[in-house]
Amino acid sequence: MTRTLGIQPRQPAGSPLPASDHPSNQTDTAARRARTLARCGVVAGPLFIVAALAQMPARPGFHPARDAVSLLSIGHLGWIQVVNFLVTGALYIACATGMRRLVRSGPGHRWIPALLYACGAGIAGGGVFHPDPGDGFPPGTPADASVVSSWHGVLHQVCGSAAFLALIALCFVFGRRFARAGQRRLAVGSRIAGTLFAVALPAAGGPDGALTLCAGVAIGMFWIAFALARVIAAGRYGPARGGQN
Repeated sequence: MTRTLGIQPRQPAGSPLPASDHPSNQTDTAARRARTLARCGVVAGPLFIVAALAQMPARPGFHPARDAVSLLSIGHLGWIQVVNFLVTGALYIACATGMRRLVRSGPGHRWIPALLYACGAGIAGGGVFHPDPGDGFPPGTPADASVVSSWHGVLHQVCGSAAFLALIALCFVFGRRFARAGQRRLAVGSRIAGTLFAVALPAAGGPDGALTLCAGVAIGMFWIAFALARVIAAGRYGPARGGQN
């Protein structure tokens, strides 16, 4: 009946704005959206690792100790890993947008979203630019073939390296933030994860290098997911920028 008569519902006392347009409601809505975006980063790393591991048994000739995960993007089932790259990259970029609105002060409040953007762009780029067949995969490829023998193979390598370096740096940025907050165990954990990931990069060229790199990436991604979850849950941020980008 009130809708038919065009009568508006009663607003809070003293409020000249409709309830949906009240500043406090707008701020709460913006904060919820920012947290939802930020939580995408909690999902991104574990999703990438689990999806990659699930593909390995179904790919004949793929050896985790010899072949990099990126090689899963080659062949008739390669589209699965390509989607994995693109979705993970998009999730990190969404997380960066949310963290940019949530992390308003303290150590790393500028570096955290910037590094997440770089990581997301690098991982997504790994899906756009695929590596060349190499190291004996797919079956029939010479064992000494290089995965960076073409321009897209080189760009894949560049994108992957940029994403890895961003994740490593992010571990240490979180370490500094946790240390400033007095959370020493989390600070130490962040630095250990970053160090292990950093050590795994040069070791990737040695025996069982692909497995070492995969382990380093998994450690880094899982720790970043954990660190993001702690920062979001602890509420160590200022109010969201209502509608600002």
